[in-house]
Amino acid sequence: MKEKIKHTTGERILSVILLLFCLAWTVPTLGIFVTSFHTADAASSHGWWKNLTDMSTFTLDNYNQVLFGQRYSVGNATGTQTVRGATMLSAFLSSITVTLPAVIIPILMAAAAAYGFAWLSFKGRNVLFSIIIALLVVPLQISLIPILRDYNKVGLNGTYLGIWLAHCGFGLPLATYMMYNYISSLPRSILESAFIDGASHFTTFVRLILPLSAPAIASFAIFQFIWVWNDMLVSLVFLSGAGQKLQVVTVRLMNMAGTRGTDWHLLTAGAFVSMILPLIVFLSLQKFFVRGLLAGSVKG
Repeated sequence: MKEKIKHTTGERILSVILLLFCLAWTVPTLGIFVTSFHTADAASSHGWWKNLTDMSTFTLDNYNQVLFGQRYSVGNATGTQTVRGATMLSAFLSSITVTLPAVIIPILMAAAAAYGFAWLSFKGRNVLFSIIIALLVVPLQISLIPILRDYNKVGLNGTYLGIWLAHCGFGLPLATYMMYNYISSLPRSILESAFIDGASHFTTFVRLILPLSAPAIASFAIFQFIWVWNDMLVSLVFLSGAGQKLQVVTVRLMNMAGTRGTDWHLLTAGAFVSMILPLIVFLSLQKFFVRGLLAGSVKG
């Protein structure tokens, strides 16, 4: 009885500690959220905790400027007219155009490679797999300049194709490793039954391996989607020659803050707008997340 009481007390203490950590982690996010609904003067003059109770500076204009563009006065031969700047909606479309192929292509390539490494016998298989895994420790920053030079030579800089290839190359080692751990743990009897029925390797891969690998695919899809969506360095390097028309969300947020970081109120609103799609992806695939991470860790 005493052991049960001690165990319950320990669980309560641990729950309180975890709750405190969660609250401490949430406080900065709450501050950004509160600031996003207040004017520039209120955001820069005092702390967000004062804005929490001061509704006199409450406004939705920050989100209006972020989503539909900031108004600028432009003079021309006929007079002065008001125009809108670049919007977050166009950056959303650009980010989606960059992210979806950068997620789908590595998954298909890594799944095919993992199937070959797991179930096919060919010369140099272990050496090639070791080289792919070794690429996980290579920082992508050291490869940006050589790739950019090659892109400039072939005309891929400032194009969607160029950034798709870059993200696919950077994500393939991790994708191959995760998919290999899962595919190699599948029962061999399933594949043998398919081969007995006359299925080829391609048919087995498409009709058996891919559906059975849904947890691993979903886990990597979450990692890759969030990484590509939140990436600024790769997009800034390989889409720099395209101007505003191909700017992704992260680059648009950087420009939205202003040259001196004075537009903090717009940056907070843009940050919450950019969080919507990653949250939807994570929440919709979270049931596969833990299953995919634990795939291949236990056999038998």
